[in-house]
Amino acid sequence: MRTTLTIEDRLAEELKRAAHASGKPFKQIVNETLRAGLAARQRPPAKPYRLEPAHMGAVAAGADLTKARQLSDQLEEEALAAKLEQRK
Repeated sequence: MRTTLTIEDRLAEELKRAAHASGKPFKQIVNETLRAGLAARQRPPAKPYRLEPAHMGAVAAGADLTKARQLSDQLEEEALAAKLEQRK
């Protein structure tokens, strides 16, 4: 692909020096440098996420897990009541 780029003067000089020192064409040095820069920016593959289950204890006596929404509401109300009690 042919394109026009504006390269900072200092970078252009470094690329020219690298091309001259290696005996490679300027275009090849620019492509190799861009390729290396892009490869360095890529993140390494992420490790698979593993979650180890933890035993949370037995279900509270009298709690019916088939009525989880009611239990959630009850616990929320108790927590709110405790918080309000602390403000007194």
